[in-house]
Amino acid sequence: MSLVSTEWLSKNLDKVSILDGSWHLDKNRNALEEYKKRHIENAIFLDLNKISNQDPNLPHNHFLPKKEDWRKKLSEIGISNKSRVIVYDHSDLISSCRVWFQFLYFGHDPLLVSVLDGGLKSWLLENRNVTDKEKKIISTKYIVKENHHMIKNKSQIKENILTKKFTVLDARGKNRFLGLEEEPRPNVKKGNIEGSKNLPFRELIDSKTNKFLDMKILKEKFNLTEINSNETVMSCGSSITAGTNAMGYFLINRDYVPKIYIGSYTDWGLIK
Repeated sequence: MSLVSTEWLSKNLDKVSILDGSWHLDKNRNALEEYKKRHIENAIFLDLNKISNQDPNLPHNHFLPKKEDWRKKLSEIGISNKSRVIVYDHSDLISSCRVWFQFLYFGHDPLLVSVLDGGLKSWLLENRNVTDKEKKIISTKYIVKENHHMIKNKSQIKENILTKKFTVLDARGKNRFLGLEEEPRPNVKKGNIEGSKNLPFRELIDSKTNKFLDMKILKEKFNLTEINSNETVMSCGSSITAGTNAMGYFLINRDYVPKIYIGSYTDWGLIK
């Protein structure tokens, strides 16, 4: 159960560990301050910026945290390896899917981690209760096991242009993918990775509710993009929305092991 509904979560608030994984590219929004003002009861804030291993030369890029940093953070916020974790966000970028991916990469049981479909946006639209009270945390000793096969780096992407062992699916908007728009990050050239395909992550999401589209429609979206292989690697601008496409494809293909080019296009297109 990689997605849970707002109704399901409202009935299980005291039975699960809830994480607010909101992240905003918009500098006028502060995810932590928004969390402090209102969040789902018992939710704990997980700061993607602080827990990411960021390269100072790649603004806003989010490489995976170091193994020890992830272990330490989850232990600090009271997550155990047996915790049933529900991740939500209040971000149009659907950052909760990236957090879901990180849990899988670092070895959490896939059956024990889910994304709240629609996130806080749907929760509020349905007039469900929120709070500004923070949950009391009891620390744990989390154990991490990395699944290295779930990520690709720049050298592997370069090699694949020749070998064509997997398909790269880019989650950026079509104009950015086609090089018709400038990249929002400095010193990153326009365009795309040679041989890659494009399915903007926003095409998988209902803009009014932030919920994933019906499974039939999702299948049509991926089929039209000619994505039908388990050997598919997701990419985007900064490694965040690649997680959304990974979740979308996983929803319609349970044999797919999510994989992300963790540097994504900011890494690939950097002008040195």
